[in-house]
Amino acid sequence: MTTDPQSAPQIDTGRAHPARVYDWLLGGKANYPVDEAVGEKLPAEAKDAARQNRQFMHRAATWLAGRGIDQFLDVGTGIPTAPNLHQIVQRTVPGAKVVHTDNDPIVLRHAEALLISHPDGVTDYIQADVRQPEAIVEHARHVLDFGRPVALSLIALMHFIPDEQDAHGIVRDLVATMPSGSYLVLSHAASDLYPELAAQVTAEYAKGGIKLGFRTRPEVARFFDGLDLVPPGLVTATEWNPPAPGETPEGSGIYAAVARIP
Repeated sequence: MTTDPQSAPQIDTGRAHPARVYDWLLGGKANYPVDEAVGEKLPAEAKDAARQNRQFMHRAATWLAGRGIDQFLDVGTGIPTAPNLHQIVQRTVPGAKVVHTDNDPIVLRHAEALLISHPDGVTDYIQADVRQPEAIVEHARHVLDFGRPVALSLIALMHFIPDEQDAHGIVRDLVATMPSGSYLVLSHAASDLYPELAAQVTAEYAKGGIKLGFRTRPEVARFFDGLDLVPPGLVTATEWNPPAPGETPEGSGIYAAVARIP
């Protein structure tokens, strides 16, 4: 793999970061006391949400790879936790090309060691922020063929972009660069499924210096405007193609969907 040639910025261990808090929620070790302090104050359901979100990513990536999608742009990849997206898709399509990106410098350090591609495929990484979509796409074009379908993955990312930073516009700009037949995979924390829990999580993250923008179902649905949702549509993370059909999925405060770009 290659990395962005610019020098990686220093890790700020005095300020919590979403990728490291998420790592703590998943039981990882690539976090600092400031991240753990935020995680410990979150309700127990936050760990369930992190697990459910990751399981959705596994199922969605498997579904896409099973349909022959062999190019993935994973924005906001987070700290690599096996199996990561590239590992999942390259099990089905060994030659798949995957570009990961995140804005936390610690992710870069782990990416260099852990984002190891299948010998037949390519795994690349760029240190970048979703609020700079042009830079992400410019780098991705060196690896991915934008003349063929690409799966754009935005897993548990956009609720860290509040409305004043134009979250919907950012996604719209990214989608606009994708060729016809591509897919958008997106999961997003809900403000209207469990309002009290959502308010508690938002407040605790805010105390750690992280502003959240949880959204209602109609607000999340706007990310998919003009796209063709694949069944079962926009549902909770546990309802999207559950592994045991017929069983009642556990409750989830995360919306999730996959949509085809016409």
